Amino acid sequence: MSFKVAIIGRPNVGKSTLFNRLAGRKLALVDDTPGVTRDRRIHPAKLYDLTFDVIDTAGFEDAPASSLPGRMRAQTEIAIQEADLIFFLMDAKAGLMPDDRTFAEVVRRSAKPVVLVANKAEARGAQGGMLEAWELGLGEPIPISAEHGQGLPDLRDAVIDALGEARAFGEDEDADDEIAADEVLIGEDIADPDAEEAPAYDETKPLRIAVVGRPNAGKSTLINALIGEERLLTGPEAGITRDSISVDWDWRGRRIKLFDTAGMRRKARVQEKLEKLSVADGLRAVRFAEVVIIMLDATIPFEKQDLQIADLVIREGRAPVIAFNKWDLIDNPQQLLAELREKTERLLPQVRGIQAVPVSAETGRGLDKLMEAVVRTHRIWNSRVSTGKLNRWLEGILAHHPPPAVAGRRLKVRYVTQAKTRPPGFVVSCSRPDAMPQSYVRYLVNSLRDAFDMPGVPIRVALRTSENPFAGRARKKA
Repeated sequence: MSFKVAIIGRPNVGKSTLFNRLAGRKLALVDDTPGVTRDRRIHPAKLYDLTFDVIDTAGFEDAPASSLPGRMRAQTEIAIQEADLIFFLMDAKAGLMPDDRTFAEVVRRSAKPVVLVANKAEARGAQGGMLEAWELGLGEPIPISAEHGQGLPDLRDAVIDALGEARAFGEDEDADDEIAADEVLIGEDIADPDAEEAPAYDETKPLRIAVVGRPNAGKSTLINALIGEERLLTGPEAGITRDSISVDWDWRGRRIKLFDTAGMRRKARVQEKLEKLSVADGLRAVRFAEVVIIMLDATIPFEKQDLQIADLVIREGRAPVIAFNKWDLIDNPQQLLAELREKTERLLPQVRGIQAVPVSAETGRGLDKLMEAVVRTHRIWNSRVSTGKLNRWLEGILAHHPPPAVAGRRLKVRYVTQAKTRPPGFVVSCSRPDAMPQSYVRYLVNSLRDAFDMPGVPIRVALRTSENPFAGRARKKA
């Protein structure tokens, strides 16, 4: 990227709305409630012929450093340090507030180029707020409406004036690729058996990992511990994370894209509109991920909501890995680990052999083992078995345990082939798919898992009938 732009301002001035407008997609949550954004979010952006990274930040508030608003302010100050240019947003409709003057001084001290942006300029009475904005001493205010997309040509010109043409039009070859990559939805339905073979396992593409769990399970703390910096806002309060934030990272030479998500509570307890938006954003992150780390609090594991989250991940066809967090608080680790692994096998039989790793996000214990389990599970999730091997396996299965007779007629299973990967999906050709008992399908899945070493990932089996090529000819003769 040629340069970075940080959008800052007090709460509820429209920072996330402008961020979404520049990113070209509704990435950040937007609501009338002040203080929706808490973590800083970075994404490729475009403003006509300018391409850059834009950073969304929490509302700047004057608060003690140890409080939640104080920690949010610290994240915003980091964004100011990272940025090459600052968009200082003020609400033209509401006019200048005392906090605007306080934070204008903070921006001046940073010595970074600043563009003063007067948002909500389409509102009645906004002209008065525009005139007040001159008092900040940050130059001419640029009137825009982030919600309606008005005033953006003037904003583009202001960026060029602030940075200079050479810096503003720096080469940016990878921006289109990065934006396109975020729009690709991974995973598809069972494909046709005659479809082309999937490409070989590719370690050059970034591995997309989402971290999910109940509130206060330690998801943001885990990501901070993995990347080795305080990138995400953490604290003892439950429900700090609201947006799904992506973080780029490199682990042992492998490119990783980590997605932090909001804590997921039981649906009956989620009543506020903002929390519903946060959970929906988290579900979207799960669908975009390849591997999903399910964070469980080791002190209170396997509550009903934990199992519902795990079931959601499995139904979406993602590659699941369980992390038993807060292991540093456990007094009898060996005994508890044995109990938890037994419970895992019993409560999640649909992904028998799932990787479950004890970790402590607070102390950093077990993180390498967790990442090794992630990479191992991802490789299994991408595995493919040749049709020849599958049908030799099927011969043995049918000889040892043939399908049962239904209504006095024996079910015939003719052949099996793998139709897709991510997760592994198989098509079984049989005489009467609708009559095949689910217990026998589960038997086939478990046998496939054991025979071809595919523990811990969802396996899809689709039953199809094979057409009789002579059936049509027989009807014609009749």
